[in-house]
Amino acid sequence: MTINVRPIAAQDEAVWRDLFLAYGVFYETAFTEPQISTVWAWLMDPNHPTKAWVAELDDTVVGFAHMRTHSDTFTGGPAWFLDDLYTAPAARGHGAGTAIITALRTFADAHGGGTISWITAADNTTAQSVYQKLARRQSWVTYEMGS
Repeated sequence: MTINVRPIAAQDEAVWRDLFLAYGVFYETAFTEPQISTVWAWLMDPNHPTKAWVAELDDTVVGFAHMRTHSDTFTGGPAWFLDDLYTAPAARGHGAGTAIITALRTFADAHGGGTISWITAADNTTAQSVYQKLARRQSWVTYEMGS
């Protein structure tokens, strides 16, 4: 089985939509059509700070990641935030998540370096077992204020 990670392309829309909806279900979130269309438009806009990649397992798209850049006030340089990472359940355990994060690191390094940060649910121990091999867990506490 071969894993390939590449930037998302227009022809990925249907499979990305299916995966993005499944990602929402995983996190108990029902995305609306306007939300999905807005995010897709961001991903297709080369000037938008949010970029996306897909993972292919034997030429079939099985996962995606969304990452955006921002300025890091602690270093005075660039930083990156991995907003979303999802792999289809049938493809888990084949290294797609690791391959995606490795590709994101390569992209960040080619675009000024900086840290890549992300969050995951406290009970998502499967993902955490992958993340522990690739990054250092932080002790920051996250807060969220809705509108």
